[in-house]
Amino acid sequence: MLEKQLEKYAQLAVRVGVNIQPGQTLFINAPLPSAPLVREIAKKAYEAGAKHVHVEWSDEEITYIKFKHAPEEALHEYPSWLAKGREEVAEKGGAFLSIYAPNPDLLKDIDPARVAAATKAASMALQNYRSRLMADHNCWSLIAVPTPAWAKKVFPHMSEEEGMAALWDVIFQVTRVDQDDPIAAWKAHNEKLARIVDYLNNKQYKQLIYNGPGTNLTVELPDGHIWAGGAAKSTDGIIFNPNMPTEEVFTMPHKDGTNGVVRNTKPLNYGGNIVDGFTLTFKDGKVVDFTAEVGYDTLKHLLDTDEGARRLGEIALVPHQSPISQSNLVFYNTLFDENAASHLALGKAYPTNIEGGTNMRTEELLARGANDSLVHEDFMIGSHELNVDGVTKDGVREPIMRNGEWAISI
Repeated sequence: MLEKQLEKYAQLAVRVGVNIQPGQTLFINAPLPSAPLVREIAKKAYEAGAKHVHVEWSDEEITYIKFKHAPEEALHEYPSWLAKGREEVAEKGGAFLSIYAPNPDLLKDIDPARVAAATKAASMALQNYRSRLMADHNCWSLIAVPTPAWAKKVFPHMSEEEGMAALWDVIFQVTRVDQDDPIAAWKAHNEKLARIVDYLNNKQYKQLIYNGPGTNLTVELPDGHIWAGGAAKSTDGIIFNPNMPTEEVFTMPHKDGTNGVVRNTKPLNYGGNIVDGFTLTFKDGKVVDFTAEVGYDTLKHLLDTDEGARRLGEIALVPHQSPISQSNLVFYNTLFDENAASHLALGKAYPTNIEGGTNMRTEELLARGANDSLVHEDFMIGSHELNVDGVTKDGVREPIMRNGEWAISI
């Protein structure tokens, strides 16, 4: 049964995720435990006409060893040849698939300053590559596989074998692999998200107001902002799905227009460390105060990455009744947790979220209200108690979400 589901999952990643085209190169980032799925993905990609399939493997034990034993100066460097390789694949029209399944506690005994240094070095080196993907110049997608460490974190009372099986079941359910025709199911899902996107784009609210436990936040939206969700379209006109699973619709906030306080509702896994029970206080777009019950130093290093790390680059709405939320699990994995709850993102904005943004230089985007940063980090604020209102350009306040669910007709 697992073998059959893996084949369907691979087909979904290739056909719907990155939507590989004849003659394209597929670049895969993958952890070693995902090897059986990656082999199936490579097969499906070649069957779809891919010219090359390149896999960059990662191993968390090696990652830990580096952070534990490498000299300090090594953490401030990132191989330029590795960054240039990705840029070359991107410039030649390649597609990128990442398999995301980190151990949430991998680096819990590592000095957060060492993790922050390495994260910043990688972000700087990969800035051009990531900017291309965030502007949808290339098709890209993010999926997940279970790993023993992740499964143990989600299902701590199960054996390793039981936990892995349970996590596979959840992944197959929320990515619709368990359905008879996953590709058709994703088509219908994308169409539903598109109706919500159209509604919000037609409204062009000037402000969103969030209220919930520990949250009282007002977010300004820039003129010409664009809501998106579900399928995306590359600059070459190819339809792809950046995140699988996905339940969100999202847009760009004005970098100077967030005021109030917000509290997280799910743990944040950042750089192999957990941050939880945290609040952020905003004034004129910038985080001016913060607290954290767990991971204070990690949060501080995130916020201190650069000027833009203290401002928002994304706001996203997710109904509480989403399949991931209804699993009643905390995944300690942003790909899943962000699609279980409405969320915000610190850092860089997607240029696709403003009219003409993909053709703008950084200075032009900043002038329109888009945030720029080396980071883009989502954190969850949604729950069954969250209310969200939109304020029209005429000053009329309208309900968008009530008790975590849509209050609009779609």
